[in-house]
Amino acid sequence: MLRTWRVLTLLLVSLSMGMAFCHALELPPKMRFDAALYLTVHRTLYLLFGAPLGAAIEVGAVLSSIGLIFLARGHGPSFAFTIVGAACMLIAHVTWWIWVNPANSELASMAVNTPTLEWMEWRNQWEYAHLARFVVQLGGFVMLLLSVRVETPGHRANR
Repeated sequence: MLRTWRVLTLLLVSLSMGMAFCHALELPPKMRFDAALYLTVHRTLYLLFGAPLGAAIEVGAVLSSIGLIFLARGHGPSFAFTIVGAACMLIAHVTWWIWVNPANSELASMAVNTPTLEWMEWRNQWEYAHLARFVVQLGGFVMLLLSVRVETPGHRANR
């Protein structure tokens, strides 16, 4: 059960991290967009990143990471890596609720051709929060990989 749960968790975490990585890669060019282009892209490009697909992957990654903590109890160093990895995923998720979601709401309510004066502040919050989420998720993914690695026996040549 532990191995299967780890594979499922690593799959969901990698898919969730992949979405955040896409946002991180887009950050440099998007910071040069004018308001109308930025708001248009924001409303059209990310339809699948949200509900239901993106949200299901994100929540699944967090919940499976937390569930993995309970399954990995008593597994020594693997357990510690699992806790840190799950904590990273939870922090990334909380970051979405605190910084990304409010920015989503504000950006979605702005008129494309006449945005509020604060549109750049909301854009910056959205972009940099996604960058932070990617970094935290990458750390969580690495910790979860290490939790598997420390339990994998070394292979020695018989010769």
